[in-house]
Amino acid sequence: MMLSALFFYLFATMCIGAGFMVIAAKNPVHAVLFLILAFFNATGLFVLLGAEFIAMILIVVYVGAVLVLFLFVVMMLDVDFAELRAGFLKYLPIGATVGILLLVELIFVVGAWVTAPDMVAQAPTPPASDISNTMALGQVLYTRYVYLFEAAGLILLVAMIGAIVLTLQHKQGVRRQSIAAQVGRTREMAVEVVKVESGRGLP
Repeated sequence: MMLSALFFYLFATMCIGAGFMVIAAKNPVHAVLFLILAFFNATGLFVLLGAEFIAMILIVVYVGAVLVLFLFVVMMLDVDFAELRAGFLKYLPIGATVGILLLVELIFVVGAWVTAPDMVAQAPTPPASDISNTMALGQVLYTRYVYLFEAAGLILLVAMIGAIVLTLQHKQGVRRQSIAAQVGRTREMAVEVVKVESGRGLP
């Protein structure tokens, strides 16, 4: 129990510190690296909670795909971050309001934990089971919520196709492959027989 609490405070402290450095770093590449560190520490917290599936998804999807892609985009594109930071003061009141609301929520959570420990003890606990977290999540998703799960996948597919269609630009003067034209070619269109007289070449 003592070792688990030690790892919890270690991961939580590093996650908060890395999250602060994400918004405090001047170099965007360093900000992305700190965000990867924050995700790794959040993964450790999920493993301590027994949610190994969410932990692996956090590593594979966010760190392995999204953040690495964002890092390459930041490194390859010449983004003017000074211009992006120019509107910081414009959105400062909105950001301060959201930060104050989050701080108030955290104060309520900590206050309930300290002032009313009986209320926290009455929280429902998950039923003990012999199956793993991943198997339980799969059983819930593919039985009770299978139609909602498929609808969410269909919405993401439509959004991906729409983004590709909206951003696709055809350049003029570029020859492209036409599968229909290739399949529809006949012998007369592909082969031309020319009779050449002896001693004379083609014009």
